Amino acid sequence: MDTREALGSWIDGPRAAAEKMGADFGYRGERLGLPKEGPGSIAGPGRRIGALFVDGWLVALIAYGLLARGDQAEANLWTSPLYFLVASLLLATTGTTVGKRLFGLRVVRLDGRRATIPQVLLRTLLLCLVVPPLVWDRDTRGLHDKAVGTVEVRI
Repeated sequence: MDTREALGSWIDGPRAAAEKMGADFGYRGERLGLPKEGPGSIAGPGRRIGALFVDGWLVALIAYGLLARGDQAEANLWTSPLYFLVASLLLATTGTTVGKRLFGLRVVRLDGRRATIPQVLLRTLLLCLVVPPLVWDRDTRGLHDKAVGTVEVRI
């Protein structure tokens, strides 16, 4: 086998090359003992991004209308701290935010129980830093979830 075959083509990527050689990666969440589909399975990136967009939009609307009273520059200053506060409060109490609820998602610990307050606070802080959620493992769990031992699952 030559190096081109081992690395995979630029279209298929290295995972496809490894699968051609017989590697079995399984489904997303199998290593964590989660079901393949349905409630309790790992949420896909599309749902998670959609929920984050809804949450961000709602927080920006609150910051613009209630806190900054129409001043866009001031609203931008309020958006991130307000997101941290709202997301932390909702995740710590209900395990879900408005956006996550609309998309049928919940944040839980790896054992399936509700995330603790320190886990929620650190996860939300890392999420606000933007970079940790952009780095995923093969189960599509971001670094913010891996760092605190949580996973975002479907309800």
